[in-house]
Amino acid sequence: QLQLVESGGGLVQPGGSLRLSCVASGFTLEFYSIGWFRQAPGKEREGVSCISRWLGGTYYADSVKGRFTISRDNAKNTVYLHMDSLNSEDTAVYSCAARRGPCTTGAGRPAADGMNYWGKGTLVTVSS
Repeated sequence: QLQLVESGGGLVQPGGSLRLSCVASGFTLEFYSIGWFRQAPGKEREGVSCISRWLGGTYYADSVKGRFTISRDNAKNTVYLHMDSLNSEDTAVYSCAARRGPCTTGAGRPAADGMNYWGKGTLVTVSS
């Protein structure tokens, strides 16, 4: 009933750009904060970015700050993650998640605490 579906992943060369989309169904995205998380093979999941409900404040991990931009289009029930200057360290499965509350952070990164709804992820591969 409540679903998040990511799209936009794929193969991109170093220095390239991608835009990921997260489309919500079964609930109104306007009332939820949305975070992007990623997990590379053999590594733990890490928070990438989050956009809060209501005022739309944004948060970024230091590793992507200045390169990634999160935004939302409430009319389309969609959150985007635009990624520039991609490098091999960005290769991972990217998932979006929703929380009916504000974005939270831990250790300077967006946190998964309270994220109740998760998409299945979309794979981003950065390689020459």
